[in-house]
Amino acid sequence: MEYVSKIFLILLSSILVNNFIMSRFLGICPFLGVSKRVSTAVGMGAAVTFVIAMASLITYLAHYFILVPLKIEYMQTLAFILIIAALVQFVEMVIQKTSPSLYQALGVYLPLITTNCAVLGVAILNIEEKYDLLQTLVNGIGGALGFTLAIVLFAGIRERLESADIPEPFKGFPIAMITAGLMSVAFLGFQGLIK
Repeated sequence: MEYVSKIFLILLSSILVNNFIMSRFLGICPFLGVSKRVSTAVGMGAAVTFVIAMASLITYLAHYFILVPLKIEYMQTLAFILIIAALVQFVEMVIQKTSPSLYQALGVYLPLITTNCAVLGVAILNIEEKYDLLQTLVNGIGGALGFTLAIVLFAGIRERLESADIPEPFKGFPIAMITAGLMSVAFLGFQGLIK
């Protein structure tokens, strides 16, 4: 029962308390670039969720079954980046074949998942926290769902802001940055939720 509650706490923490965008400030590039429309934000969130979940699983296995036995843990970052790049290529091919409109909407931000520091950050944090395989997977999925939650909420707010009466100097990117800052402050309210 204690293990199950720990799994639940990892999931809740990675979605709300330690949200990669709002608390750890990882993955800001796609957060700002793909969040103009909810539809593209959902597509990016789904792609990032798949990549982070798979990257968490594969990097865990690579670390403990290849890097550690060969005593080359110092190659961790390079190995993880190669794994993430391969996964992103796979996702890019699947989206291009199944949803060409989403592929066009995501544009350059889809291949940029490879260099999205949130994906690499989750993989490294899983190892640093010494999570087991299930905890690694739960943290990865939770982190990705937190990423998706933040980007979809932000996209919804940005869509509403387009029709709002905003002073001219604040239109566009400045109001987006102010909104992101306010969202980050709102997510700080979850800090006391888990001790």
